[in-house]
Amino acid sequence: MIWLYILVMAVTTYLIRALPLTLFKKPIRNRFLKSFLHYVPAACLAAMTFPAILSATENWISGAVGLAVAVALALCRRSLILVSVASCTAVFLAEWLIKML
Repeated sequence: MIWLYILVMAVTTYLIRALPLTLFKKPIRNRFLKSFLHYVPAACLAAMTFPAILSATENWISGAVGLAVAVALALCRRSLILVSVASCTAVFLAEWLIKML
């Protein structure tokens, strides 16, 4: 049964990638559609990761603290390594502080 699941997932993934290549032969000229399609990957990634950020820790408050630190540093155009390390550190400290209280 597992092989059937894997086959269905493989076919679905292939169709999602192959259908646009076969259906849209001309370049897309509509500016609105181009800008919409440009932001779809970022929107999907945000929709998938945002709930996990708040539920990955023992307390949602520490997840929110880490998210706030990451957003603040990202808006200041810091490097990805610094944003990651700082947000992980903020989550660690928030969890420790919550346990101490």
